[in-house]
Amino acid sequence: MSRVRIVGGAWRSRLIEVAPVPGLRPTPDRVRETLFNWLGQDLSGLSCLDLFAGSGILGFEAASRGAAQVTLVERDPRALAALQQAKKTLQASQVEVIRGDALKFAQTTPHKFDVVLLDPPYRQGWLERVEPYLERLVEPGGWLYAEAETPVQSLGAWVTTKQGRAGQVHFHLLSGSKE
Repeated sequence: MSRVRIVGGAWRSRLIEVAPVPGLRPTPDRVRETLFNWLGQDLSGLSCLDLFAGSGILGFEAASRGAAQVTLVERDPRALAALQQAKKTLQASQVEVIRGDALKFAQTTPHKFDVVLLDPPYRQGWLERVEPYLERLVEPGGWLYAEAETPVQSLGAWVTTKQGRAGQVHFHLLSGSKE
């Protein structure tokens, strides 16, 4: 098992285990630092959804920076076990780990979130498949973060306001047009 380091907040420098799941690629440190600079380092009181949790590093970074509630959705049993172990190790009571399919969760959750983090497996059309459900996931005035293998200009009503690239990863912060 490999490990990934939390780069900021209360759990800065803590390591979490990453399950050996094919295709799992934790968001690089530099990209996470940029994302949380964009969002502001203090996420106190916010609710966050990491819809394709994988390593969970994006969600744990949000919790480390004070997010009141973080939901991690993951379907792979090995990744899920690593997420549950990280939650236990960090004593992260504000983190909820849900075993399930991202699309089904997006279609059925009664909750809306201030920040929705999307880092799905590449080349499988996940962003396009989840796009119709973003309206019901993101609070008005909320933020959407997306990683993809190609640049993203918009997802539904959300338009890219900031973007960057690190190697093969294109990362984007999107805001809704209804603010």
